Amino acid sequence: MYAIIDVETTGLNARSERITEIAILIHDGEKIIDQYETLINPGKRISNAITGLTGIDNKMVVNAPFFHDVGKKIVEMTTDKIIVGHNIAFDYSFIRQEFRRLFYEYKRKTICTKKLARKLLPNRKSYGLGNLCRDLEISNKARHRAGGDARATAQLFECLLTLEHNVQKVSLKNYGSGLDPSIIDFLPAKTGVYYFLNKEGDIIYIGKSKNIRERIISHLNSNITKRAIDMRDQMADIHYEITGSELIALLMESYEIKKHKPFFNRSQRRASFPYGLFDFPDEDGYINLIVRRIKAKDSPLISYASAKEGKGHLNFILEKYNLCQRFCGLHKTSGPCFHYQIHKCNGACAGLEKPGEYNHRVEKAIEKYLYQDDSFFIIDKGREKDERAVVKITNGHYCGYGYMNINETAYAEAIIDCIKSYPENRDTHVILKGFLGRHKDDVTILKLGK
Repeated sequence: MYAIIDVETTGLNARSERITEIAILIHDGEKIIDQYETLINPGKRISNAITGLTGIDNKMVVNAPFFHDVGKKIVEMTTDKIIVGHNIAFDYSFIRQEFRRLFYEYKRKTICTKKLARKLLPNRKSYGLGNLCRDLEISNKARHRAGGDARATAQLFECLLTLEHNVQKVSLKNYGSGLDPSIIDFLPAKTGVYYFLNKEGDIIYIGKSKNIRERIISHLNSNITKRAIDMRDQMADIHYEITGSELIALLMESYEIKKHKPFFNRSQRRASFPYGLFDFPDEDGYINLIVRRIKAKDSPLISYASAKEGKGHLNFILEKYNLCQRFCGLHKTSGPCFHYQIHKCNGACAGLEKPGEYNHRVEKAIEKYLYQDDSFFIIDKGREKDERAVVKITNGHYCGYGYMNINETAYAEAIIDCIKSYPENRDTHVILKGFLGRHKDDVTILKLGK
């Protein structure tokens, strides 16, 4: 999901100037699904030169909200979104600076349509928004206003996404020297594990994906690193195993990498989900939550593919259970957090909420991520409609997985018989906790007696 943003300002320097207008368009990659636009009182005079450019004068903003009045809305709309803008560094620097004045560190991943246009539309005389819109026949009747420029940027972004997709389709000539291109035609768009083999038949890379075909094509099109190019050049064959279940794909990938030790997996991070959510009490008795890299012998509540994913999920937990940014490591301060200032935090960070009251909500927030010494089966979707995948946990330990017919899931003996044993290790523990934390409501948990 994307948040296409444009701001108008009182000048060019984010440290000394302020935002006068902002527009946010939420885009799902195909169309706009939500939008927000408002004038902002900058708290300072707007010069005649800026008014001449944008049309925004001092009278227009005198009764407009200040940035601190709309900060909460901006945070909510852009959480878990990639920020998109034309020359986005400018807009993003102003937004970040406005939040710094509120003692809040605002960070998002960004995409610049100007840079993307240079890549996909080479040899243009100008990559300014106005010139690109004219070349691509994109109408913008409100130039140099946040809403007009944001909508024009959205249309430009849609054009660039289409171009990027078409480039990906035609660039499949980047096959390894020994790879038969017809192999691609038979790759399934299904969840599973895939293997790259060299001309001697040795496995050189193992990966997993919810869409095997799409992921392999992305490998073949990658020119980003020397490693990616070397792997593609050595590739002579592709094998795959459909799993149906994403959880089994994760477990199978981890097991197969340890078993075969492929050359191009050596530089990968030790686990597919190297970041975790941890809880700990501070010296005042408040339970703190933090997302950080997983270390040896760690046992996180849930694991993530990236720090960004983890912090996005922690933001969701914070919002749902009304937790404190400071005690979730999302606002580094020794005093009250930003949410307390906008009346979204009950004041634990200001000493106004007792540890017992605050900790009760934290415990409710994390209880779904604890399975401790339970014994149970995880029932997930299988490779076909009439099949189910089964993962077995006994006394808190991973035992293995298997597949069974959907009509047999009511029989405990049949479920037990379908399980094939696999070794337990730190990675399987991280994978299981992470998956259950993210998808517990999407699978069936069948409890067993100990």
